[in-house]
Amino acid sequence: MDLRRPLTRLLILAALLALWSLAALGRLAYLQLFRYGDFLARAEHQQQRIVEISPKRAEVLDRNLHTLAMSVVVDSCFAVPAEIADTQMVARLLGGVLDLRPEEVESRLASSRSFVWIARKLPPATAARIAALNLRGVYFQKEDERFYPKRQLAAALLGYVDIDDKGLGGIEYALDERIRSKPGRMLIFTDARRRWYDSTDSRPDAGSSVVLTVDENIQFIAEKELAAAIQRTHAPAGSVVVQNPSNGEILAMANWPTFNPNAPAGSPPDARMNRAISALYEPGSVFKVVTLSAAIDQGLTTPGEIVDCEMGAIYIGNHRIRDHKPYGRLTIAEVLAHSSDVGTIKMGLRLGAPKFYDYIRAYGFGTPSGIELPGESRGLLRRLENWTPVSVGSISMGQEIGVTPVQMISAMSAIANGGLLYRPRVVLALRTGAESAMPPQPEPRRVIRASTAATMRRMLEGVVLHGTGRLARLDGHSAAGKTGTAQKLDPATGRYSVTQLIASFAGFAPVNSPAVAILVQLDSPVGPHEGGVVAAPVFKRVAEQVLAYLNVPQDVPLPARTLRAKRNPPDDIGLADVSDFNPTVRESPETPANSPEANHREPLVPARTVVLMEGEGVAAPFLAGKTVREVTEICQRLGVNPVLVGTGIVLEQEPAAGAAMPRGGTLTVRFGRPVAQSSQRPLSPKSPVKPPIRHSANPSTRPLSAMNAWGGP
Repeated sequence: MDLRRPLTRLLILAALLALWSLAALGRLAYLQLFRYGDFLARAEHQQQRIVEISPKRAEVLDRNLHTLAMSVVVDSCFAVPAEIADTQMVARLLGGVLDLRPEEVESRLASSRSFVWIARKLPPATAARIAALNLRGVYFQKEDERFYPKRQLAAALLGYVDIDDKGLGGIEYALDERIRSKPGRMLIFTDARRRWYDSTDSRPDAGSSVVLTVDENIQFIAEKELAAAIQRTHAPAGSVVVQNPSNGEILAMANWPTFNPNAPAGSPPDARMNRAISALYEPGSVFKVVTLSAAIDQGLTTPGEIVDCEMGAIYIGNHRIRDHKPYGRLTIAEVLAHSSDVGTIKMGLRLGAPKFYDYIRAYGFGTPSGIELPGESRGLLRRLENWTPVSVGSISMGQEIGVTPVQMISAMSAIANGGLLYRPRVVLALRTGAESAMPPQPEPRRVIRASTAATMRRMLEGVVLHGTGRLARLDGHSAAGKTGTAQKLDPATGRYSVTQLIASFAGFAPVNSPAVAILVQLDSPVGPHEGGVVAAPVFKRVAEQVLAYLNVPQDVPLPARTLRAKRNPPDDIGLADVSDFNPTVRESPETPANSPEANHREPLVPARTVVLMEGEGVAAPFLAGKTVREVTEICQRLGVNPVLVGTGIVLEQEPAAGAAMPRGGTLTVRFGRPVAQSSQRPLSPKSPVKPPIRHSANPSTRPLSAMNAWGGP
């Protein structure tokens, strides 16, 4: 082959080019067919960045579908540092708006070239100030932020979320996977110099809305009265729980201290605690309902049996247990009404430790109730083999056992509904789109016979009528319940404190067809500390407003003096209605009104107060013709406290419509059925016409069984 010939050289060059082309095509084929996925991933890693966006949480609603928690769209600020020429200047400007040190902002900008968060979920005013700076390389991204429109209302029950909208307490945590959808994604594209040139985002889908059993109006009533009791007694903590005894639904769960879930970081940990399910306490005399109902259910006693209360002292082993009063011979009904420790202990000893333990467990103590909330305590109940010889006596009167408010109200509800223990619940339904699903509920468990529950209802009504719970007596409705005053253990000495006590009252109303069961618990009140003095009046206030709001028919005639008092309310004296009692005697919850000891107590002189108009006042609304529910909602919006008398529609109100009144003042409203009169003009704000008060010719009367259940007065 002559290499000097041009044709030969061309052929050699063509062959080399062909070989090179084949090699290049082979390499391209190899990269395209076998290494495509690897190089694509590396390119995406260099050119793209995925940033998660907070997921959109579904709403939390009350039982009437009023919004308690929702998500709102806000702006979050981010930066692309590669586009910022002067990071120090930008850091200084952003730091001034965000109240951050410029060094901190500059450190964030130096952490990446393509994307950094500057501040997330900004208030609209702050976002507007940053936008007005018109800084190159600083951008905004829409995110969802959790918002609680009612602020502190039901805060511990609802819970709160973190910056990424993850539930950290209450229902927000318990049902986080159902409420929280998958997070959204923002895809950022960058060039070879890590400069951002495009982005796309996918919005997160909504989760399942939660409908609670709570009624926001009943919750407001409970929280309002609890806050008033805390202010009055200076107790550092407390709880009010309202339950429907016929199905276990929680209608209200109020706690003190409380917090604003919109800004949970600004509150101490104890304020974020749901005391109704987590705070253990010794129930004291309220627990006597368990002891006596167990003894009656076993046929070991009857309400009319007479028991010698040993003038206030009993010995168990080498231990002497003293009663709060030296009672002699009492019937079992009177033992409960006057809260005799000795009489109750004798029934506990008659019942025996094994049976007593079985009933305590049957009532749900010593085990979680199963409510759909995190952080519930199981209570404190030692195993039977660990009981001491004194345990039966101590537990019979509510010592040596720890319970939660939810456990205690569930036990009281079992007596109210005929002996069935329902699992307390706060979730009514889960809604996804147009579909609504009811969570499965276990069947209620029978604790005591229906006849035993009926007997206990009559006995508990006696506590309110002529026992330690007289300050819980309602206007227009019958009520039953039990007071409790339990000493707290002093950590320093290991003994029961004489100054730190738990005051409580648990009851239900009406007696024969209970609509609500209510527990009031105040931790360490200052001054008067007995449950019948400080907790029973709170029960009265809550129960009267809730029963009126629910339009529960009255089963007791409204006393004429009470009607006159509510039509012309006196100055606020900060106490419950004590019109049935001697106003010159301060009664202990454990002291009968006619006992010799009561006559030697210091006089109680109600101090009259003058109500001053402070701050912004409001005009009394025009309420004629409105229902109880409508009145409650209007008063809640205006920030005034309604006193509701009767049922039906509004006939009278005081102050009159349009009159000036302070926020937090009292608005008395009387309900009834209007009298049809052709000549009567309709009510108007300018010329109110008050229909005459008419009394039924056949007023409702109390059931005979409720008035004389065991031969007592």
